[in-house]
Amino acid sequence: MDFFKYSDKVASLDSAAKAALSEKFKEAEKISSYNCQKVLAAFQSAGVGASHLQGSDGYGYDDRGREMCDRIYSLAFGAEDAIVRHTFASGTHTLSIALWGVLRPGDRMVSVTGVPYDTMREVIGIEGVSGKGSLLDFGIIYDQVDLKNGGVDISAAAEKAVDAKMVYIQRSRGYELRPSLTIDKIEEIIKAVKKANPNVIVMVDNCYGEFTETLEPTDVGADLMAGSLIKNPGGSIAETGGYIAGKRELVEMCADRLTVIGQGKEVGCTLNQTKKILQGFFLAPKIVEGAVKTADYAACLFEKAGYECYPSYKAKRADIVTSIKLGSREKLIKFCGGIQAGSPIDSFVSPEPWAMPGYADEVIMAAGAFNLGSSIELSADGPLREPFAVYVQGGVTFETGRIGILNALENLID
Repeated sequence: MDFFKYSDKVASLDSAAKAALSEKFKEAEKISSYNCQKVLAAFQSAGVGASHLQGSDGYGYDDRGREMCDRIYSLAFGAEDAIVRHTFASGTHTLSIALWGVLRPGDRMVSVTGVPYDTMREVIGIEGVSGKGSLLDFGIIYDQVDLKNGGVDISAAAEKAVDAKMVYIQRSRGYELRPSLTIDKIEEIIKAVKKANPNVIVMVDNCYGEFTETLEPTDVGADLMAGSLIKNPGGSIAETGGYIAGKRELVEMCADRLTVIGQGKEVGCTLNQTKKILQGFFLAPKIVEGAVKTADYAACLFEKAGYECYPSYKAKRADIVTSIKLGSREKLIKFCGGIQAGSPIDSFVSPEPWAMPGYADEVIMAAGAFNLGSSIELSADGPLREPFAVYVQGGVTFETGRIGILNALENLID
């Protein structure tokens, strides 16, 4: 039985896209299989027991489950240590804590992937109102390496790393059309900047990238990386939170900033979130497989419909995001309406642009998700500005993610 009906044109493009993606889907399944085993091995090596799934309240002293979350993430991500907490309010909050944790007045950070994501600009102080407590307000110096032909200018990055305290790498494209960074490219950048300055701290914004490849940035030399639990590593089960992983000394500095100096990782109750965090992480590699397939499918379907997509479905994927250049405000709104209509939650709602906190332009977001704002679940969003590109991410299963993508295309067919 067909529960959803589409026009002949959309149905024809759907058949063509599915036929073209056979090999890409096999590759996604291969990566998922490896990462599923890697995570299972981490759980077994750490010795997770039923007692670790219990929560705590109050100060959270001696919370064994909290310590186990940190241990599992560090093992799976090839890091010395990690801090995983539901009290990270968002990916931006998590990244901010990492920056505040290790940078001090007079230190210089260099973003080598151009201007960072919109919400990080006020954190740094390059946009927004001064005096609110940005990094620049506290005497931390910001510099950046502009992209060169859409990619990282590695020689310029190495040059600027010489007297820097931190090199900052944003793995995913944000609201840009530049390529997201593969692990191979991140490793190349790290080797270049470490050669120029062996003491520089390399930090990676790993949002949207976890489990899309068999290695993570910390496996190839990143000193610190951070991400959100309502993206890839939460596996659509974690209700909120974030993680920071990397060198033990740096993680401890971040923990002191998140809670209080001298107590760091030793305090903070878990309020019965531990089971969901661990279960989400266990499922994450398979959930990411669905998101990767949905992302490749969106790129393939819309390329065949005549749109420019980034990355192309033929390219190697480094995250779960596909950006589609739609070209008009009207099409961007219609696209997001189609995604919303294909969602399990609030499918009857019509998303509208709004002045979202932390963004300079109006933003439209479609996210009929079980967890508000979750972008490992199927979602689409974009700023209302040229070139009116939409950014599609998530899809816990390809079978349901495909419906949302088809709905979006149907909305654009005249």
